[in-house]
Amino acid sequence: MLKRGFDIVVSGVGLVVLLPLLLLLAIVVRLDSPGPSLFRQSRVGRYFRPFCLLKFRSMTHGKPGTEITCGEDDRITRVGAILRRLKLDELPQLWNVFCGDMSFVGPRPELLSFVERYRVEYQEILSVRPGITDPASIRYRSEAEMLARIPDPLNYYAEVILPDKLGISKVYVRSASFWTDISLIFRTIAVIFKR
Repeated sequence: MLKRGFDIVVSGVGLVVLLPLLLLLAIVVRLDSPGPSLFRQSRVGRYFRPFCLLKFRSMTHGKPGTEITCGEDDRITRVGAILRRLKLDELPQLWNVFCGDMSFVGPRPELLSFVERYRVEYQEILSVRPGITDPASIRYRSEAEMLARIPDPLNYYAEVILPDKLGISKVYVRSASFWTDISLIFRTIAVIFKR
């Protein structure tokens, strides 16, 4: 209850305070390349319920590609590269948190195809709301760059990285508390400003 209260209050205040920045970023994304300002994608949430994840669009609209992003993906726009580096593309997820689809801290939400592949592992993990950050996000903060060096990045993600993330997420779910979440939020902020 404390965690959900924190999520509602902080995301609500964040949406109000950051509204000018959110509007500015939406305009900049639209001016940089054709297409909508927001990227919407179906992800799997708590108890396997699908929800629409929101991000600022950082890629060329409608250009086909793989389900994961690797290094200097040619779909990433100029503005999108900056948004990704500073994690500003994630700001619209404040709305996901406010609505209850997500929490500030929790296992990152995945695509249905990956969840179905590891459905047994996700039974425990999806007993909590997915989050904007978690220990796996911190460990794999340079995931796109790592995958750029792999010959078959999609398979490597599915067979190596994702199982490791699932293990990290299980440990998080079993030991999470309000105070560990606060600590993870500060660790995430520190990682972003270190880059």
